[in-house]
Amino acid sequence: EPAWLLDTASMTVIGERMLDLKQAPRVFDTKPWAAHLYVTEQCNLDCHYCNEFNNSIPHPALADLKKWMDHIRKLGVMRLGLQGGEPLKHPDIVEVVRYAKSLGFRKVSMSTNGFLLNRQLLADLEGAGLDELQISVDRMTPIASTRKAMKSIVHKLDWFKDSKVKLHVSGVLFKETLDEMGQVIDTCLDLGIPVHARVVHDDLVHDRALRDASATEPLLRFLEHQEKLKRSGKKIHSSWNLFAYQKKMLRQEPVEWTCIAGYKYFFVSSTGKFWLCSQVRTERHILEITREDLLSYNRKKDCQARCGVYCTAEASLAVSHPLQYAGREVAGMLASRMSRIRSRGPERIRDLTAAQQDEAPFYEAPAAAASFGSRCQQGNCLR
Repeated sequence: EPAWLLDTASMTVIGERMLDLKQAPRVFDTKPWAAHLYVTEQCNLDCHYCNEFNNSIPHPALADLKKWMDHIRKLGVMRLGLQGGEPLKHPDIVEVVRYAKSLGFRKVSMSTNGFLLNRQLLADLEGAGLDELQISVDRMTPIASTRKAMKSIVHKLDWFKDSKVKLHVSGVLFKETLDEMGQVIDTCLDLGIPVHARVVHDDLVHDRALRDASATEPLLRFLEHQEKLKRSGKKIHSSWNLFAYQKKMLRQEPVEWTCIAGYKYFFVSSTGKFWLCSQVRTERHILEITREDLLSYNRKKDCQARCGVYCTAEASLAVSHPLQYAGREVAGMLASRMSRIRSRGPERIRDLTAAQQDEAPFYEAPAAAASFGSRCQQGNCLR
């Protein structure tokens, strides 16, 4: 296919899968597509929006992780994502990757904050067969609510130039990251690294609303800026479908889809518990789960309106409306190609903001951030 049509550098995992002939049948059959396995729930950071870490839970034994991966693969899963907590904290993480690859998963990926990554560990993970690594970066500089800062990991990004491990950077977009997220995007683009920033999801486990209504317009504008960069051919690692979905979510507009969490996409905790997604959890053990159990979750969920678990939401959009999903992606690619032929589009977020000097910035750093920091110092930080 022409390189300009299959712009895979800026495609999301779901888009790549739909073009992968070995994975495309998962859109139409009844087998599970992907699973996320929490190799640990321990983490070296404590981002205020995160409910996926618990430092009181010990690392699962390697033998247990292998049993769970065996069963996940037998259920039919083609792609495995290794999660945390911080997965690099697990002492056997390299062997976990190696074993996962030996089971025949089509792709094995990992999400990390990158703080514990070093050159030797990256080489070991590459040797074990890791396909993709996502590093999460929220700001250029740390604040109390998120210490995932570019300044802490930027020197490590060059290590991937000669690595077979595919890298992309992701950011969580909320009120306290809006003021520096543009610089995060631009830094990655300057280095040729695919990147995206997505709107924070609410904490359904602890019933915390994390999306601030006062930031809706700045969030929408930032999503639109990413769309403009993607349209001009930049490596924005998000699908056109997901941009459309997030904008409708923020505007509280209805989206017609059936959630496939627990059916084609599911999570397994560090204690082996079967979770539909990161926010909807059960007490059933993964080893008890059958294909029939998975099929029972092929239905709409009460919580799917304004869902921000984007991996499952995007997979659900692809499975619910495959032709519509593919059509939007192809149309976006063609529009991007035409845009590049006709004129030079914006290069960076800074170009777009410079063109809007008369408008307000995305968001002024809120005074609440300072009070949040003082609460953390008093031991009252949200965890």
